[in-house]
Amino acid sequence: METVHQKAVIVGVQLQNDKDFAYSMEELRNLAAACELEVVGELSQKSSRINPAHYIGTGKIGELEALLEALEAPIVIFNDELSPSQIRNLESALDRQVIDRTVLILNIFAERAKTKEAQLQVEVAQLQYMLPRLAGMRESLGRQGGGAGLKNRGAGETKLELDRRRIEERITALQLELQTQVARRQVQRKQRRKNEVPVVCLVGYTNTGKSSLMNSIMETYHPGTQKGVLAKDMLFATLETSVRSIELPDRKTFLLTDTVGFVSQLPHHLVKAFRSTLEEVTEADLLIHVADISDPQVGQHIAVTEETLKALGADGIPAIKAYNKADLTELPYPVVKENTVTLSAKQDSGIAELIDLVRQHVFNDYIRCEILVPFDRGSVVSYFNDHADVQEVSYEEQGTRLKLECRAADYERFKSDFVVIS
Repeated sequence: METVHQKAVIVGVQLQNDKDFAYSMEELRNLAAACELEVVGELSQKSSRINPAHYIGTGKIGELEALLEALEAPIVIFNDELSPSQIRNLESALDRQVIDRTVLILNIFAERAKTKEAQLQVEVAQLQYMLPRLAGMRESLGRQGGGAGLKNRGAGETKLELDRRRIEERITALQLELQTQVARRQVQRKQRRKNEVPVVCLVGYTNTGKSSLMNSIMETYHPGTQKGVLAKDMLFATLETSVRSIELPDRKTFLLTDTVGFVSQLPHHLVKAFRSTLEEVTEADLLIHVADISDPQVGQHIAVTEETLKALGADGIPAIKAYNKADLTELPYPVVKENTVTLSAKQDSGIAELIDLVRQHVFNDYIRCEILVPFDRGSVVSYFNDHADVQEVSYEEQGTRLKLECRAADYERFKSDFVVIS
């Protein structure tokens, strides 16, 4: 049976010098579709400022009312976060359900959250969004309850304050629970740092194929393992951080991290709530910025990602650009040009080229050498067999001769246990 989607009209105000307005409205359509809403109409207004009372000018209210009536749309979606009074005024004027961009994104995140940490983070963000809106309702409820002044508060206002207190208590409880999750993540992060394994982080706009790329890399270097991550053609399919260890044929190992996708005007409630998850990005040694080369809006997607990285303080981390989904275009692939690679995760094409770029960035502290390890230092030979690229082995009177490539740190750690030949 086919799902019936509710009809909605989207509304936006184009401020002066806003060159990305058309793009943000298209993005709003996609967010609505992700919430299973059918956008049947659109209304926009050019203005020097947002109307503080109704978001759009009073003249446009009548026009919007007529449009909603004609299209039989019970929902109206606004392209910016609305204030409590704007929501109240619009619902009163239009007699329709009023939703803003923030609510759409929060709803998508709530739907997609699978891990305990992601669910806690989303609930905190939702409650923090609700709090000021409860406060915004206070005046109207107070009037309904009668009497002025603190001593003669209405029942509606008292109920509102009770709700507010309960929400604040719930936020505090959730944040305490989150602190435990964050502490665990920090321990894991410290352990990774202690092991000196490079961290490579996949970043990019939502639905550019980051999880598909991670799965393709896993299948290339660890075929048959059941360690793939969820990869779906939808906005915000990934909300939690996934970390996989990638061991290359020459024993070089790095950790590959998949993160939540970015979107323009990501609500500050969400950024704050997901801070601990997003911090994985700031800890990386290298970023792979994944962009969907088949999307006409790829330029804006790249700009949104770079702005978000800057806000997180991660804009100084070295980055490779991976132009994914080349199989949906007429462009040749795989193609490598300086710090970029055009590829197709779906076709597993361009993966080796991407990893070659990763190698150049994160494995530049390796040295090639030939050493002689005395027989009574057999544990050193075992260590290098497990952690280095041993190319030749021979046995001589004085010990085991190894020709290898190893980390400079390991070379320094064991140099008193072997004789350097070359």
